Amino acid sequence: MQRPTFTQLLALALVTLLPHFGSQAQSVYQDKPFLQDYSVKYYADTTKSHLLQVAADRNGNIEILAKEGLQHIQDGQFLHPGAVKPNNSYRFMKDKKISALLSYDNQFVYLAQSVVLSNAWAGTLFSKHTLPAAKTFAGGSDFTFLVSDGPSLQLIKDSKTLWSGKLPDDNAIDITYQPTKNVFWILGKKSMYSFTVADKKLTKALEGANFTCFTLANKESNLVVGTSDGYLSFDIKTGKQAGTIMKKLPATKINTVKEINGKLWFGSDAGAFALREDGKYDYYFGERWLPGNIVKDIEPGPKNSVLILTTKGLGQIHFKMMTLEEKAAFFGEQVRKRHIRNGFNATLVGMERGNLATGHMEDSDNDGLWTSMYLGGEIFRYAVTKDPEALQNCRESMDAMERLYTVNPVPGFPARSFERSGHSKELHDQERWQHSPEKEWDWKSTTSSDEVIGHIFAFGAAAELIDDAAIKKQAVMLIDTVMSHIVKNNMYLIDFDGKPTMWGKWNPEYVNSFPTNVGDRKLNSSNIVSMLQTAYYFTKKEKYKAKAFELMTKYGYLENMMRSMNEIGKAPADADEHAKHMSDGWNHSDDEMYFVGYWGLYRYAFNDTLKAKYRESILDHWEAERPEKEGAWNIFTALTGTKEFDLNEAAWYLREHPLDMIDWVIKNSHRKDIEMLEPNFRKQTTKEVLPPDERPIQRHNANMFSLDRNGGNGASEHSAGDIWLLPYWLGRYLGVISAPQK
Repeated sequence: MQRPTFTQLLALALVTLLPHFGSQAQSVYQDKPFLQDYSVKYYADTTKSHLLQVAADRNGNIEILAKEGLQHIQDGQFLHPGAVKPNNSYRFMKDKKISALLSYDNQFVYLAQSVVLSNAWAGTLFSKHTLPAAKTFAGGSDFTFLVSDGPSLQLIKDSKTLWSGKLPDDNAIDITYQPTKNVFWILGKKSMYSFTVADKKLTKALEGANFTCFTLANKESNLVVGTSDGYLSFDIKTGKQAGTIMKKLPATKINTVKEINGKLWFGSDAGAFALREDGKYDYYFGERWLPGNIVKDIEPGPKNSVLILTTKGLGQIHFKMMTLEEKAAFFGEQVRKRHIRNGFNATLVGMERGNLATGHMEDSDNDGLWTSMYLGGEIFRYAVTKDPEALQNCRESMDAMERLYTVNPVPGFPARSFERSGHSKELHDQERWQHSPEKEWDWKSTTSSDEVIGHIFAFGAAAELIDDAAIKKQAVMLIDTVMSHIVKNNMYLIDFDGKPTMWGKWNPEYVNSFPTNVGDRKLNSSNIVSMLQTAYYFTKKEKYKAKAFELMTKYGYLENMMRSMNEIGKAPADADEHAKHMSDGWNHSDDEMYFVGYWGLYRYAFNDTLKAKYRESILDHWEAERPEKEGAWNIFTALTGTKEFDLNEAAWYLREHPLDMIDWVIKNSHRKDIEMLEPNFRKQTTKEVLPPDERPIQRHNANMFSLDRNGGNGASEHSAGDIWLLPYWLGRYLGVISAPQK
């Protein structure tokens, strides 16, 4: 690529800005209500109760059958678990030896040693049977019940035996009723039978092996049969198995299956999953959703919920109609209540297994960056809504950001963080903490480049979009402060020891020491030009523009920036060890730095010729990121005005992100329904990225193809400030996400 001369680029800087590039109308996501799922968990004392079945009645009551007797749930709300406790509400049920529970006509019905009974209908349902070891039953029409102890079957009504029989060479493990045909279906371990009530005829319908459970499905046209290794579908009309056994599942050992509101739900020894219309599965694993992963029973619950009973308790999956704006309000409250530390956007840690009351906010290497990203979201929120609460949030975060520059003695240098003195042994990276000239405070040194690009992004957005004179002045002052420090110090960030920090280096000698295919050469060039443009745009100081053009022309930074992402890879064999270390795989923190920097790179471009080049570079990067369906990167790309920026995938990211931001253990690597890829530089593990609510909670600097999270189960909660609120409010500001639609 031939580099333009310095004179040519200076001339370009004088070109009058043309209309916004990408003038084609961009698509807009209409923010209509969608079903947001979340879980309320109820934990059982597993030393005192061994859970078997669950059911709900028309009053919204939930009952659980344990070996020890009937149980019910106590307390419990989202993020504040309840408990499973013995149910003493009907105290005289204690002496009934109940072996099975179901909801019949939306009322609780129990199978006991010699009777089918209920406390509904004024207690009149008390139908005796003669199978003392009975363990499974189903209700038919007009209070007719088919009861089984395994080998034997008995049809009863009003204590009369209407029919009795046996399963030839098998034991019944499950029974279901087909109302339209007045037929009971009986599942054995290796066979399935139909029983027609009208003529009392028992007929074998299917032979197989390792059957575990079944359910009537698809408007009574199919029976779905779970096995110890997948599930199959039986076509009732043809009387034959439909297709082959399904094994491409999140887990194949099926313990229970149930159709609820037209959707098939499966319980396994590794969580629960539901079949979607597109043939894929929504997977519910771990304590984000369930108290335990061995699922015993699944039943419909009150108010459009699904009850998933595990060996360790009950997970009640709720589905609530919600708009993205309502989700933003929920997350906004989460941040303000639990994640604001000294004005910073912080993580809650030290929790006892998801107990929010036990956590504390921690310091972070990236307090400035995470706060910049949250601040950016609040700036866009204020620009859209003019909400005074958003403005106050901006003030508080801006003050925290400014104090990073004043709490340390180095002119123009931002600390990584600050904290009250006397606690360095309790903070991360003890050796990086220094005493502040301000008594009672310490500050953290070694600030990195990802901090600085975050600062400049937020300060630029604040200076442009907030109509508050004090904040505008503060933002411009801070831009000038840090950029003057960098320019004065030969494009280095100089720490308290007079040396450049490890990552605060934008000097050509450092940047161009990397081989052309190592990402840092491109990244640092892009970031510093973005920062210098932002500084010039708001201060109009020529030193910033001159330095930017010098870097782009004399030192090839424009060429570095325009190098395609397709060329980025591992350093060649003759490169130094630092370059090799920095290019051992795709760096997702670099992606974060690029896209945050694209705000200043594109929006404050010196001229339209450069703006067109920047747009080309941004779209090239976005193309490489598309497999991740990363909400923030897709919406940042919309900044260029491009018509195609994967809006649907961005909205999918926002909708599918879990409300529960706690770092629970997550497992996906065992799944057989996902297509794995061979190890690669991109660190893409699967052909298609999983939804956010099935993978670990991650900031934007993490690999969206991470499948598992091990350890620290429920020990911390992430803030939604940078993860969710930034992309949402940026989308609202750019006009690619609408206000809520009725």
